[in-house]
Amino acid sequence: MGDGMGQPTLRTERLLLVPLDDCHFELEVELDADPEVLRYLWGRARTRDEVVGSHADRMALAGKVDGLGYWMAFGTDGGRRGSPAPEDETGAEFVGLMMLPPAHGEDQPDDPTVAELGYRLARRYWRQGLATEASRALLRHAFDTVGQSRVIAQTMAVNTGSRGVMESVGMRYVRTFHPLWDDPLPGSEAGEVEYEMTRAMWTARRGT
Repeated sequence: MGDGMGQPTLRTERLLLVPLDDCHFELEVELDADPEVLRYLWGRARTRDEVVGSHADRMALAGKVDGLGYWMAFGTDGGRRGSPAPEDETGAEFVGLMMLPPAHGEDQPDDPTVAELGYRLARRYWRQGLATEASRALLRHAFDTVGQSRVIAQTMAVNTGSRGVMESVGMRYVRTFHPLWDDPLPGSEAGEVEYEMTRAMWTARRGT
């Protein structure tokens, strides 16, 4: 595992991934105000108070394993599609929230060497390969820098877009499971799926 590295800023060809901080809260509110972004998570937009709770949870999880946490993604190539996007203080356009916290929750392993990959993009940036681009950078960080043994990703079985990202970065399907929901979303009867990337898989992909 990494030794005192903190959570670094990461760069890809088109993105700057900045560790989530309190100054990003309004962008989280903006992201969760679109019900389509949350279609397979909540099935509706979220209130500001709900985002307050999520932000606090994310900040707490980011402190559990050195180097893991949440990143806010900003575009670096100057290319914009669709309507004007919210910006950070530098003028970079906000793309979405990228996630690599320690795995947590009742359907996940309680193991600090296992991280959970996730991504939530503003709708104007869908279908441009940005979630895949960010996910590759987070996997590289997880294995090459933090030293994780395994990275998992979970989504609704019917969420073909998210599953496509998992498959495009080389993750493999592990299982389908059926959590009990108090208020199930449309499609939840098909269950949730889990994908994984192990250290051995990562090493093999890199040809070492």
